[in-house]
Amino acid sequence: MTKVNAIHNSILESIGDTPIVKLNRLFNSHKNVFAKMEGHNPGGSIKDRTAIQLLEHAFCTGELKEGDHVIESSSGNMAIGLAQACLYYGLSLTVVVDTMANKHTLKILKAYGANIDMVKEPALLGGFLTARLNRVQALVDKTHNSFWPNQYGNPQNPLAHKQTMKEILDAVDGKLDYMFAATSTCGTLMGCANYILDNNLDTKIIAVDAVGSVIFGDTPQERKIPGHGAGRPSTFLCKSIVDDVIHVSDADCVDGCRNLLNKEAILCGGSSGAVVSAVGRYLTQIPTEANCAMILCDRGERYLDTIYNDEWVNANIFNPQMIAV
Repeated sequence: MTKVNAIHNSILESIGDTPIVKLNRLFNSHKNVFAKMEGHNPGGSIKDRTAIQLLEHAFCTGELKEGDHVIESSSGNMAIGLAQACLYYGLSLTVVVDTMANKHTLKILKAYGANIDMVKEPALLGGFLTARLNRVQALVDKTHNSFWPNQYGNPQNPLAHKQTMKEILDAVDGKLDYMFAATSTCGTLMGCANYILDNNLDTKIIAVDAVGSVIFGDTPQERKIPGHGAGRPSTFLCKSIVDDVIHVSDADCVDGCRNLLNKEAILCGGSSGAVVSAVGRYLTQIPTEANCAMILCDRGERYLDTIYNDEWVNANIFNPQMIAV
């Protein structure tokens, strides 16, 4: 573990060892709820860990070398994590995004020098995610010296988050009863679950998926909060080592974000709001003295025009005329 106030040799060395905060105000009767603050990573999210793991492993195996062109699909945070790392390592980067990407994220990517390739129509099966991946494959096929990190299928993704789980357990002296993690690629969820399994721990892992995400078999429908849930199954998911799953709506994400902000003064993104809402719902099943941890995946500044904007929320989340597709 990195020492407090240690001097790092690069910005990338500062990834990880993020703070853990005890949430004393959010849940009235449960005082042992802890939040892993992944927004404190230099790129602003837990995806910094994934990005550096995938790139450094590729350097080690020879799949990637300085000057190559990295191409990846992302809903936002992974793109920023890659953009930061690619700029530092002297790599070109093209990020395939879709129309759900927020403007703030796109501005950050341009500042880092990333190329942005926008997919405007979802695939008939698999939605925008499948459409983005199809576009990635087309770009890789025609781009010289290209490398696809493949956050959706590369086993280095979940491996990165065994360290995330270790940091949480070290902070609570190994005494953790419940662990809550949001889904997307399921890299974070399965990295944590595999660490628990490998170390024969009694910690129960609870997945937080989106209503309308197909990861745990829900009926697919439109989702407005990026980076939470998915339109196609996860390559990494092993349901047998996940103890339970809670499906959370977009409205719950908004409520969770705003409750976290108003009660704990913590500004986080959509998947964090999902986890907050899920924990609040699940606490009725948990003894009051149990230790619970959740991962807050990113900072909230990128969501000021959406989740924290009343006009956007009223038009996109609570509009009764919206029809799920």
